Amino acid sequence: MTTTPAPDVPPTSRPDTPRVVTTRADLRTALDGWAAAHPGARRAVVMTMGALHAGHLELVRRARAEVGPDGQVVVTDFVNPLQFGPGEDYERYPRDVAADVALLATAGDDVAADVVFAPAVEELYPDLGTGGPIVRVTSGRIGTVLEGESRPGHFDGVLTVVLKLLHLVRPDAAVFGAKDAQQLLAVRRLVADLDLDVEIVAVPTVREADGLARSSRNAYLSPAEHDEALTLSRALRAGRDAADAGADAPGVLAAARGILDAVDGVELDYVVLVDPATVEDLAPGAVGPGLLLVAARVGTTRLIDNAAVEIAPPATRAAEPDGRAPAPGGTA
Repeated sequence: MTTTPAPDVPPTSRPDTPRVVTTRADLRTALDGWAAAHPGARRAVVMTMGALHAGHLELVRRARAEVGPDGQVVVTDFVNPLQFGPGEDYERYPRDVAADVALLATAGDDVAADVVFAPAVEELYPDLGTGGPIVRVTSGRIGTVLEGESRPGHFDGVLTVVLKLLHLVRPDAAVFGAKDAQQLLAVRRLVADLDLDVEIVAVPTVREADGLARSSRNAYLSPAEHDEALTLSRALRAGRDAADAGADAPGVLAAARGILDAVDGVELDYVVLVDPATVEDLAPGAVGPGLLLVAARVGTTRLIDNAAVEIAPPATRAAEPDGRAPAPGGTA
């Protein structure tokens, strides 16, 4: 792929199209050139596997807001083989860097990306054909439960490529979507446990107009399957509504599961209510913040989604005539 000249120009005359680089050397040139022309400017990275959609654009928008007009925004566009297991959709995962760059180029000034790093697999993993890389990141317990249990080795692969890209891009901030809640937690632990000097910024889940969480895999869904997939977001709303109405943890989980169990076209993998900091199951008597997570297969497509809930203390629930927790700052 041909690269365009480095944008050694003030941000007011930023090129309309991001510079596309495919090698480590060209990436370093793009980063160093910008840093030399904009001393003291911040840099943010948005890591993607391509197939960009409106959800990704929200991440880029947040990245631009984090670094300001003088800062540099790097979007990585790489389908990472280490995070796909046997029989998963690595080979058929959509790849179209030109379309991704075109989308970024027309997204508007508040979504301006400066560099797209789209390396070949051999560029990041030169010894992959012989079994490498030998040294990889281990995700620990986070990688053995929920998504990790369903997809063994997935989070090890995610954290390995995240660490490589953080070293290559050297950002001040890295922006991730909250839809992949377990991934976000794993990345935050990576940064904290390995003392990485980068701020992890989370962006709320971006949804389609009908409530379905934005995902590159939504393109696999037929119209009928798309309708069935809406069961996931409906289940999360039911769980959140139950919590708002004063339900305890088992009640919240039962409300969500009831919606999922009522639809034949949804093959449930799991629906759980967990501590958002540890992904440990919430105890029946737990109060405070919880994270409702769901994973299911619709047709041949595996989808995930999540919603934050707040479990009110029993005394508070009992004190409210309608069962609802008081508004923030209110009294029981």
